[in-house]
Amino acid sequence: MPDFTAATQRARVRVPLRFQDGYRADAELVTFHGLADGLEHVAVVLGDPAPGATPLVRLHSECLTGDVFGSARCDCGPQLREAVERIAERGGVLLYLRQEGRGIGLYNKLDAYALQDEGLDTYAANAALGLPEDARDYTAAAQMLAALGIGELDLLSNNPDKAEQLRALGVEVQGRVPTGVFATPDNVRYLRAKVLQTQHTLPLGDLSKVSAG
Repeated sequence: MPDFTAATQRARVRVPLRFQDGYRADAELVTFHGLADGLEHVAVVLGDPAPGATPLVRLHSECLTGDVFGSARCDCGPQLREAVERIAERGGVLLYLRQEGRGIGLYNKLDAYALQDEGLDTYAANAALGLPEDARDYTAAAQMLAALGIGELDLLSNNPDKAEQLRALGVEVQGRVPTGVFATPDNVRYLRAKVLQTQHTLPLGDLSKVSAG
């Protein structure tokens, strides 16, 4: 088993969620003591799994531009909205992780956007800034799941690295469930880069129908 310190639940609070399209869900937000990276990650507990059912879990990296401001340069906002509904229907948890810009931070992400405007893809832009293509570590996510009593799950994600890291951290990922495809003319280059460079499970055929303007 991986060697990391156990985290504990700090507080739980009921929060009714309301989205701009009218969708509503009741959630419990859980905070934690003892997370490895010292950041304020939050678990969003949704729905009620059937007895013996495997919970559906999403690791969602914070995206201020997409989640809050509705930026069309990524698919984060639509993925968050979709994940809440799918998890609420089945029962499970969304881990909202403070990993802006794949872990490089908001300012660096915006600097990378400027380089993308000059023609670099999302990974090459990070490298040009002297930063990792993806700096995310999911140790804290594994700690949160353990503190919630979740040892096995189905992972709602297109990213194979998330499943691989969780498995290496001792979490039993039974299956990986892809999200929808939320392509726009503004994000299609970004999505194609994720497919071609980090093997995200997004169908290239669907992306080819969207032309970058």
